[in-house]
Amino acid sequence: MPGSSGNGAVTRSTLRQQIADALRDEVLAGRLQPGQEFTVKEIAEQYGVSATPVREALVDLSAQGLLEADQHRGFHVHEYTVEDHRGMIEARSLIIEGMFLRLEKSGERYHRPDDPRIAAAVAGIRRRGDEAQRAAAAGDLTILIGYDLRFWRELSALFGNPYLADFLHRLRVQTWVCTVQHLRRLTDLRGQLWSGHPELVDALYHRDTARAHEILTSYNTDSLALVERLAAG
Repeated sequence: MPGSSGNGAVTRSTLRQQIADALRDEVLAGRLQPGQEFTVKEIAEQYGVSATPVREALVDLSAQGLLEADQHRGFHVHEYTVEDHRGMIEARSLIIEGMFLRLEKSGERYHRPDDPRIAAAVAGIRRRGDEAQRAAAAGDLTILIGYDLRFWRELSALFGNPYLADFLHRLRVQTWVCTVQHLRRLTDLRGQLWSGHPELVDALYHRDTARAHEILTSYNTDSLALVERLAAG
């Protein structure tokens, strides 16, 4: 029947996304190491599901650059280089600079303190930033990544372009995967992680794009220097 077929497709699609999200979190947490190989069968058995949604989830993560397919063998976690990290930061910066430019040219669209929806959205982003700052201070990388991704996703959504928000989110996931592969070499991350989220959202809310630019330039410079240092041993 058409109805049951449709429900089956929705269930499989949902399962596919759940598996992709779970595996992405495993990579971000460093539990799936760079170069680590696995098969569709192994993942299907681990999650107790059929092979089809697993294969689809792995293909999705490969398209996002997190995994690589090994012909006739399975998949493995992509191993990023310092040059990859540098390229990601450059791409990320270009997108964010475009967002800042839109804010400068059409500020009234995004900066309306009297609009309760805008105020509520900014308050939510600020809370995410505060939590990210606390996680960074504690050196809790897993918690920081979760709040950081939510912070940027919600912040970019304010600019009204879902394609821009989605692209930036994917870039930030890739950047975190690359960064985690190096940060896991440190036993104590306190003082090593960026915690400028609250300051950034406050600068943008007040349309101080010059200050926001300074914050992100410092963040990118320090992040790249840390990865370069760790990669060099």
